[in-house]
Amino acid sequence: MCRSQIFENEFLEATEKQKENKMNKIAVIFWAGTGNTEIMANEVVAGAKESGADVALFNTSAFSVDKAQEFDKFALGCPAMGAEELEDSEFQPLYDQLKTQISGKKVVLFGSYGWGGGEWMNPWKEDAVNAGLVLADDPLAIEGAPDDAGKAKCRELGKVLALS
Repeated sequence: MCRSQIFENEFLEATEKQKENKMNKIAVIFWAGTGNTEIMANEVVAGAKESGADVALFNTSAFSVDKAQEFDKFALGCPAMGAEELEDSEFQPLYDQLKTQISGKKVVLFGSYGWGGGEWMNPWKEDAVNAGLVLADDPLAIEGAPDDAGKAKCRELGKVLALS
């Protein structure tokens, strides 16, 4: 094989990898009150990046539903609030708009809780499925701040989403 053919093959392989990454662009969108869900979001990002995905991290206030078309997959994070529900001033309104835009796309859900056993995740999961979101894995709920094992679960969630 001549030198130009080798370079051409390497170029084609690199181009193919770029196409794969463009087809695997993930938005990780979260709301955090105490910082626990933000820690989780950063670990989800790390796991997805380890699997070769192109990942962008957004706090709910920095994400616009108009950006949804730029992404193939989504990781959504929100802690349990009040009576075991999603945060209602920023996250819930964004989620309500976003879920219609990302119906049919792969998604993972995650968040932290302080009491109630993580029950808020069940109606959120049901709502997501009813809206047509394709759950790439079971939702991840962690009590309090994630410890090392919890962080590893978050990274694994990001990997699963990236490879799904």
